[in-house]
Order: sequence, then structure tokens, then C-alpha cells
Amino acid sequence: MLIFGFLILLSGFSNLRRNAVYVLGASKDEQIVNQIKSTNQALAEIKELLKLQIEEIVFLKNTVMECEACGMRSDSEPKPSCDPNPCHPGVKCTETANGIRCGPCPEGMEGNGTHCTDIDECIVQPCHMGVRCINTSPGFHCGQCPPGYAGFQVQGVGLDYAINNKQVCRDINECETSNGGCVENSICLNIPGSFRCGHCKPGFVGNQTLGCKPKRACGNGQPNPCHASADCIVHRDGSIECVCGVGLAGNGYRCGTDTDIDGFPDEKLECPERNCAKDNCLTVPNSGQEDADDDGIGDACEEDADGDGILNTEDNCVYVPNVKQKNVDQDDYGDACDNCPLVKNNDQKDTDSDGKGDECDDDIDGDGIRNDQDNCKKVPNIDQIDRDGDNIGDACDSCPYVRNPDQSDADNDLIGDPCDTNKDSDGDGHQDSIDNCPAVINSAQLDTDKDGIGDECDDDDDNDGIPDLLPPGPDNCRLIPNPLQEDLDGNGIGNVCEKDFDNDTFIDVVDVCPENAEVTLTDFKAYQTVVLDPEGDAQIDPNWVVLNQGKEIIQTMNSDPGLAVGYTAFNGVDFEGTFHVNTVTDDDYAGFIFGFQDSSSFYVVMWKQVEQIYWQANPFRAVAEPGIQLKAVKSNTGPGENLRNSLWHTGDTTDQVKLLWKDPRNVGWKDKTSYRWFLQHRPHDGYIRVRFYEGPKMVADTGIIIDTTMRGGRLGVFCFSQENIIWANLRYRCNGD
Repeated sequence: MLIFGFLILLSGFSNLRRNAVYVLGASKDEQIVNQIKSTNQALAEIKELLKLQIEEIVFLKNTVMECEACGMRSDSEPKPSCDPNPCHPGVKCTETANGIRCGPCPEGMEGNGTHCTDIDECIVQPCHMGVRCINTSPGFHCGQCPPGYAGFQVQGVGLDYAINNKQVCRDINECETSNGGCVENSICLNIPGSFRCGHCKPGFVGNQTLGCKPKRACGNGQPNPCHASADCIVHRDGSIECVCGVGLAGNGYRCGTDTDIDGFPDEKLECPERNCAKDNCLTVPNSGQEDADDDGIGDACEEDADGDGILNTEDNCVYVPNVKQKNVDQDDYGDACDNCPLVKNNDQKDTDSDGKGDECDDDIDGDGIRNDQDNCKKVPNIDQIDRDGDNIGDACDSCPYVRNPDQSDADNDLIGDPCDTNKDSDGDGHQDSIDNCPAVINSAQLDTDKDGIGDECDDDDDNDGIPDLLPPGPDNCRLIPNPLQEDLDGNGIGNVCEKDFDNDTFIDVVDVCPENAEVTLTDFKAYQTVVLDPEGDAQIDPNWVVLNQGKEIIQTMNSDPGLAVGYTAFNGVDFEGTFHVNTVTDDDYAGFIFGFQDSSSFYVVMWKQVEQIYWQANPFRAVAEPGIQLKAVKSNTGPGENLRNSLWHTGDTTDQVKLLWKDPRNVGWKDKTSYRWFLQHRPHDGYIRVRFYEGPKMVADTGIIIDTTMRGGRLGVFCFSQENIIWANLRYRCNGD
């Protein structure tokens, strides 16, 4: 139709051309008029044609828009389908009445569902610094942590995961393992991703090539002259002492192996001191080196100690030759060694050490007063003072102000029952009524100036007018009067106490308590026997033998639990000794005690060889586990079957025993093997630590334990059902630090 209209227009223009030719022959005016009319008529026709053409164009437009072939499908034609899936791979396709619909793009991708593109999670930096992030389609993953760091490789999909699960690489502290490879005793410095070996630690000299060896200097900076395996100890006056390490013996300048740890080397050392001589009994501790027949073999390891041809087990005088074995009184000791040959006395007790046993000595304490007239038979007291008139002299009366002729002392605290209040405010083992510092812990009860006020709470211990600590002090000789405070060498220690601080005639170097004139050397010659199951008949009581001037104790019997307790009470103390079971018979308990205040209150370190149930099930079933235990005994019943079973049992027992520490190794002691223990007890702070050594190797350590059940007390040894126990080379030292 559109083409037809254009043809008509062309025809109209042809007519106009003819009319123009026609008018050329008419007059000029007529020609113009006719031409105008013809033109107007042609224009009108064109207008009508254009109108018609517009209508036809609109019709054609509507027809095209409504044509099913151009946009609408007939019911007979197929509808869009999800098969095949027109969506992006992995996107769900859904058919609807209006066509198909694609779901959201997969995690880690973005788009309209038909077209999806990968998201780069690495843009949020999910990997540790320095670790490569690798983008995948979809997702990402991180490489391994850098050298010197530890952590997991991270992988995942999506920005949220990448943001919330970033890779963490932690620095490895190489110095925690084998010092990082640096030489022993040198400084290992950990740095991010690596480490650096530095200088030798303080007290050592050398480098990473030559190694770091102990610096040969003492604590005061003086050159160290001691053996390489000895400790250099600096005393208050500046002098030094060399002490061989555990498992070694000698004078400190020369040290050799000491297998039984009794203080004597296995082989002779080139030094003049007594403890440089060869041990006469290499495998059995005998710190006194006793040798009855002088044959070079110590009594402790000789089957016939006196050399009389009779074995010790059959000899009634083990240390004195007596071939005939004569024994008039028929006790355990032959006449040759019996200090009471006509009177039976198996304990051979000789209080005044005059060679005559107490059983046949008419003056047991040797004070010149016959026993039948002496009101203290075993304690010298020439004055015979007896203030309470109970015929027991004050020197030995457990209640000097209260009559108690039977001297009963149920709790073994050395205070008679009639005057025993058991009220002890400071917990130091001394009841308030007799405590010279009732509100200050001072188990030692030291009172240097004898003014009735203990040194621990006395501002002027020596009563010389110079206060101990306050101005114009501190007193440069706190325990010896020196009002002029002379100090020629200006070292802060007064002239009168330069070498002997407590003025007890024992120089500080050898004095075990240089600030206590009442205690000078380790000595258990005098001891208190405490039976912990006095009524029971399960076993006999212990039998104690003291050797080496009170520095060695032996218990010979398979016995009930019992203690041998020294009479010296301590505040802070270091206590050490060698423990040895000299038999392959039995497998029970042995140990030592400290902080002993009475038979219901003390600390005990005890070692069992094997697990065992106690054979007396009354009052409860007690099970002992192997290994070392540290217990605080605070019994509300005291010695008897309850305390007995509580000591045997491993663990707490209500109102009897509290277990403070148990060796986690659960290792029992070995037969005929020497062990060295070191105890530190600081009652003021409740600090306790015990270490055990087998030879030079430490085999057990309680670590620091804080307990204030007992605030000081006495020292001793403990046994329970084990025979032939040796506690040798015993040493104690006052130590308030």
C-alpha cells in the first residue's frame, strides 16, 4: 500500500509538468492563474494520499504487533523448557507459566543465574602474611605456613568463609626444644619465624663454637678455686668453702666418686683431709668409717666386724673380739662388750658416757649425786631445785610448777599432761604459757640475752643498748654485746663477732647454726623415742642405733611405726642425709620427719617400695602405694591404730593425715641403694621443698609446697615395718632465709 501511494504522488507531479507545458502557449496571466489552480488541486490530492498512507501504516504496525509469528505462540507451538538447562552449570532451573526461571549463582560466584562469574576471595586476604592465596573457581586455598611457623592450611568457598576463617600461623619457639640447637648454657633468643643463639648465660664463659662452661668465680666475684663439680660457698665474713656435689666426696678442691654417698670417695684422693681417704665400705653408707678390727674393711660391710672368727649374726659382741662368747647376765651382749655384765640391759643405755650402763650405774647422770638421792637421775642438777615439791627436780620436770610425779606426757611434746594446755597461738609448737614469743613464730625459742624475751621478738638480742635493726643500729654484732660497734676492716661485722657470730667457740665455717649459740654441730646422740602404735601388738617397737658422733642412725628391726627425734627445735632449717636399706628383705616404709611438735603433729617424708594392703584391717582398710610421699600429720587421736593405718595408707585420712605430695613416678626404693635427700623448710612462709638424688642424678622433686600446718619443730627419722635402714652423713643447718 505504501508503494502504491508513492506511485500516485509521482503521477501527480507528471500532470503538473504537462500543465506547465500547456500554459506556455496561453497568455501570461492566464497561465499563472491556471498554474496556481492546478497546483492547489494537486496538493489537495497529495494531502488525501498522505492521510490514506498514515492510516495504512498504523494498520500495518498493529498487524505486525499482533502477529503470533512475531511474538505470540499458538497453542500448537512448544513452550520453553529446562531440558536442556539454559541456566549456568550448577544453577537450578524452574519452569513457570510465564517461562523459565534460573536460581541464584553457586556459592563463590555472582550473576543472574543464567550467567555466573567467579568471586575472588583472595581480595579479603584470608591467608597469613607471606602465604600465597590461590583463587579457584569456585573458592580459594592458602599455602603452607612459612618456615618457623606452625598452623593449618585453610581452604573454602565464599567471601564470608574467607573473612571468618582466616589462616593463623603461630611462631614456633625453637628455644623450647634442646635450647634451639644452641650450645648448652647459652642464651637462645626466639624471634618471629626463627631464633638466634647468643652469649653464654650468666655464670658461664665461652661461645657457640667452644661451648659455655661454668665461670670459675664464686658468688662474691673471687676466683673459684673449687673442683669443677663442687659448689663455692661464700660465708658472711667473705671466706669461701668448697663442697663436692652430690655423689662425690672430697675436700671440695679435689672430688671423687662416692657410690654410697656417705662422704668418703671410692678411691683415695691426693689431699690430706679425712674425707679424702678411700671409703672402707664402698657400697654401704658408714659416715663414721667404723672399723673394729682395723683391717681396712668397715664394720658396715664386714661379716665378722671384730675379726674373732664369729660371724656378726652369731656374735654377742659384734665389735669386740670374744671367742668364748661369755655372757653372765644372759642378755644380748657378751661380757666383753656389756656395759653392765652382771645386770641384764639390752638397751646398753649410758647417759653420762662413763662406760657403765644406766642399769648398774649408781649415778646415772654423773652429777655426783647418787640415784637414790637424785631428783633428776638422768639430768645433771647439782642444785636439786624442785619448786613444785613432787620429788622431780626442775631440770627434768615436765611440769616444774605443777605436781606430776608420774611425769605422764601422752603426746610426747616434753610437757607433762597436768600443765599441757595445747594452746599455741603462733603454731610454733610451744604453748603460749611457756613461749618466749607467744605471738611470733620461733620454734627454736632462742633467747641470747636470757631476758625472757625470745630473739624473734626482742629489739636488742644482746642487750647492749644498740637495737638490732632500728637506729642507731643495726647492731653489727647482734648476739654479742659491743656498745662501741668497733669494726676495723669496715665490712659491717663487728670485731668481736668477725669469725664467730654467736660466740659459741665454733667458727661460722663449721657452725651449723652460726646465729644460735645453743646449736653447733649435727648431733642425734640424744634423741626421743616415739612409738606410734604403743598399744598394738602387730609388731615390735623399733631398735635405734646411733653412730658417727650422732650423725648416723640405724634401725635394725621389722617394727611398728616409730620415730627417733632429736631434741633441737628449729625455725627455718635445711636437713639432708643419705637413706639406704641394707637388705633385700621386706619392702616397707622408711623416711624422715621435720616440724615435729608432738606425736600428733609433724611432717613426714616416707618411701614405700611396693604396693601393699596393711594386714590389720581395723579400723579401716589401708593401702600403700609405691613411691615417695610427703604428709602433714595432725591427728586428733594421737598414736594408736588410727594413726598407724593412716600413715600406711596413701592419701588423706580425715582428722589424721593430709597428703601434700606424691611422686607421680610411683617408683619404690631399690635394695642396697643409697639416696641423698635435701629438705628446705621455712615455717614463716610455709615453704617446703624436698629433692632426692641417686648418685649425682636427681630422681624426685616435690617442687615448692606451701603448708602451714606446723610452724617449725624438731627433726628425726621414721620407719614402719622395715628393718636394716641406714640414715648416714646426716646434716642440718639453721636457715631463716
